Amino acid sequence: MTAKPVIQRPRAQRDVDDAVRHYLAEADEATAQAFIDALQTAYRRIARHPAIGSPRHGLETGIDGLRSWPLRRFPHLVFYIEHETHLDIWRVLHAQRDIPAWMREPAAR
Repeated sequence: MTAKPVIQRPRAQRDVDDAVRHYLAEADEATAQAFIDALQTAYRRIARHPAIGSPRHGLETGIDGLRSWPLRRFPHLVFYIEHETHLDIWRVLHAQRDIPAWMREPAAR
């Protein structure tokens, strides 16, 4: 299967930047780099197999087509919608957040 391009929304990039800053402050550079590596691995996986993500949060929030995929070794979820030509990355959130509330933020759309 051909991988679809992954397009990250500005809010998703801010989520990633926040997580990296957190890992740099609370752990070390190696942990922050491991987070980035795990994120890139997740992006590659969902780009090749978009239907692999869970539709649970899409159903909970009423956001049509929204799926999520967990990062390996980190408590974060990638939220995305598959389009015909690309994957639209909406958010990258810590799994312990109130996901429906965070997905309703105006900046997420």
